[in-house]
Amino acid sequence: MLEDHSTRDRIRALVRDVLDKIPPEDISAPSASDSLPTRFIDTAPVTAAGAQSSVTRDESSKSVITEDDVRGLEQGAVLRIAEGARLTPLAADIVREKQIEIVHRASRRGSSATKLIAIGADHGGFKMKQELKAVLSESGHRVHDFGTDSEDAVDYPDFAHAVARAVADGTAEVGIVIDGAGVGSAMTANKVPGVRAAACYSMEVARNSREHNGANVLTLGSKTVTTKEMLEIVRAWLATEIKEDRHKKRVAKIEAIERQYQR
Repeated sequence: MLEDHSTRDRIRALVRDVLDKIPPEDISAPSASDSLPTRFIDTAPVTAAGAQSSVTRDESSKSVITEDDVRGLEQGAVLRIAEGARLTPLAADIVREKQIEIVHRASRRGSSATKLIAIGADHGGFKMKQELKAVLSESGHRVHDFGTDSEDAVDYPDFAHAVARAVADGTAEVGIVIDGAGVGSAMTANKVPGVRAAACYSMEVARNSREHNGANVLTLGSKTVTTKEMLEIVRAWLATEIKEDRHKKRVAKIEAIERQYQR
């Protein structure tokens, strides 16, 4: 028993000797935990004190996020994009594979904000396209006209495809195509990955296609609506945005279905 007490005393003395040789901790030095990345997402702007958010990359100035915008991000990075911004299929695949966290920043522009709009029409929609083009330009929108340039007979898929490609590539924010009924152009445009084209015949349908379905291409029929109705539909369509999460979730399912058939 005396031997056990003696052993414990020697151990205690050794421990005290080691602790006495440890220099006092410098409380001004940052601890290891201070340098660790945090998963807290601060979507507020930089404060006056200069505090930064934990967002890895900010692409909120773009309406379309491509694979080039996300390819260099690390696993688990945080990407901030604009409210309503769309990811191309390849970008969405990279985001999913790298488990990149998406943070949305609400657009500072109102629903009446000017847009870069791709427009097109076949011979049946040529006159209406010309009238629409003038109104859009007067309203401050930037317009890229893909034709046609006369009432000579042409094939509507050529122009619907050109408009849809511009939207899918991000060179235009939205697209509008006019043919005789609006149906054929919608069918054509929807063959382009990333495009959600809606044939609309009323303001109510136009608003619904944007608010519920996130439509990015509008197709119209020159034989189904008057010029006045066409302008009302276009204004309602451009002024409406998809905002509610329940609608965005359903649009995401549309995009997921689309990706299944691209492999």
